[in-house]
Amino acid sequence: MRHYVEMPRRLFAAAPRLHRQRLLAAALGLAAACAWAQDAAPAAGAAASQPVRNSTLDAPLFYQLMIGELQLREGDPGAAYQVILDAARRSQDETLFRRAVEIALQARAGEEALSATRAWRAAVPTSQEALRTELQILSALNRLDQAADPLRALLLLAPASERSSLIAAVPRFLQRAADQAHGARLVEQVLTPYLEAPDTRVAAQVAIGRAWLAGGDPARALDLVRQAHAADPAAQGPVLLALELLPTRPEVEPIVVEYLARPQSEFGLRLLYARALTATQRYAEALRQMEIVTQQRPELAPPYLTLGALYLDLKQPVPGEKALRRYLELTAEQAPAPTPPADTAGDDEDVAAVPAQGRIQAWLMLASSAEQRGDYQAAEAWLALIDDPQRALEVQARRSTLLARQGRVDEARRLLQAVPERGPQDARSKLDAEASMLREVKRWQEAYEVTAQALQREPDDPELLYEQSMLADKLGRSDEMEQLLRRVIVLKPDNAHAYNALGYSLADRGERLPEARDLIARALELSPNDPFITDSLGWVEYRLGNRAEALRLLQRAYTSRPDAEIAAHLGEVLWAEGRQDEARRIWAEARARDAGNEVLAETLKRLKVTR
Repeated sequence: MRHYVEMPRRLFAAAPRLHRQRLLAAALGLAAACAWAQDAAPAAGAAASQPVRNSTLDAPLFYQLMIGELQLREGDPGAAYQVILDAARRSQDETLFRRAVEIALQARAGEEALSATRAWRAAVPTSQEALRTELQILSALNRLDQAADPLRALLLLAPASERSSLIAAVPRFLQRAADQAHGARLVEQVLTPYLEAPDTRVAAQVAIGRAWLAGGDPARALDLVRQAHAADPAAQGPVLLALELLPTRPEVEPIVVEYLARPQSEFGLRLLYARALTATQRYAEALRQMEIVTQQRPELAPPYLTLGALYLDLKQPVPGEKALRRYLELTAEQAPAPTPPADTAGDDEDVAAVPAQGRIQAWLMLASSAEQRGDYQAAEAWLALIDDPQRALEVQARRSTLLARQGRVDEARRLLQAVPERGPQDARSKLDAEASMLREVKRWQEAYEVTAQALQREPDDPELLYEQSMLADKLGRSDEMEQLLRRVIVLKPDNAHAYNALGYSLADRGERLPEARDLIARALELSPNDPFITDSLGWVEYRLGNRAEALRLLQRAYTSRPDAEIAAHLGEVLWAEGRQDEARRIWAEARARDAGNEVLAETLKRLKVTR
């Protein structure tokens, strides 16, 4: 496609007879589209007496379209492009301009695609589609210096009632540009006039803010979203942008909370907020949002799946299983409901079906919950419902853990090793599953050896190195753990968990505490509001003697994620502060959720707390 001008025009030559009818059909299809675009029936409700406009599709144009499609099928996209574009110019038909652009894009000929869109604009100056297409191509070609004119023209063509929506979409036109900061400057330049008009001000502020977020300036985006929300607290646009900012700029959260406190707030935004909370492991807060969603829209199935997962992660199996069963009930129309395990069987029919992925996920979580309760028969019954070859390893991994928990570790390992491998990634996944199963039953040395096998295949894999560091810690090899974590940081400098794990290990041993605090602070910069990292920072502050700051941080972490290990740390600080009743209450809550937690058990033993 780089040499359209020089390409010979073999228009109708050498088309095999075998393909003639098929190619003719394709040309007819394009011709019909051209005719339909010009002669479509009046819209419903329009006057039936409107004059009939004859199509401009005459015989020469028809044959020209047929020739263009034949050339494309014969592997000559350059000739096809020239023929179709010429037909578009002669007829000024947008369908044909669109087709010329498609041919050029399919052949990865950006210059020709851009030429076609500009010819399209020249022929149909009021075409918004031509302008949108030109903007997208300029973005892909990284020619943002040429995008201001079509962008301004597009905004001027939009009806006043639609202009705010179009302004909000402006950053998407430029999202493929390599230089996003340049794109942000362009968006701000073009949209600045719209900041003055009351009906477009908020949309322009949000669009510029989104462009600057993509352009690497979240501080500028934060300032704009605050301005937009202050200008119109009822507008959704600022809230959506605030949700995008939330993972890295937690100070924007009050905007989201204030909006969701409104009686008429959209449940869809609440779902997005819950997702953002989950991404930062603030599961307790995400759970509260999902409970509100299911109360507002009890007929919707997907929220129950998320709700069930959150309950189970927070060690609340009873409401978790209830939510998951409700999800299965609501999705029964798409796939038959499963037969409940023997301990809960009712009058449901025993049906076999290939379930949707959501139902498979629900069954896996129900199996995991039953396993945690020690009901291995029920767990296996849920797993038996899954008949999906793509999830075979996942199912066998759960089965292996069931076996291992019953002391049948060798059998569990053989089960995983027997899973067929379809490629190199499957071999890695099998080793991951085996190591995970061994960790579940605290077979640290064997898990270490399996992970070492995986590292032989991929010695610079940050995830494997991190897992090996955690196993080295369990084996008391603190020097090796530190070496592995520092290797992870070199390979992946933005890995918050590596900084946190190294800092926490130093703090827990009471070693190099200022360095430990710096490491954890860096982790919190990379992952703001992560409750486990906040817990680590609180713990190192406690070890440094800063009890008030430690208590503040640990209470915040526990509120977001009432985990047993965080409870152990919070309780110890409360205990040291003489607030023993509060400490006992926190520990009692943690024992009720996760009585087997090692950190909690060690803390209670060391402090000689018996109740």
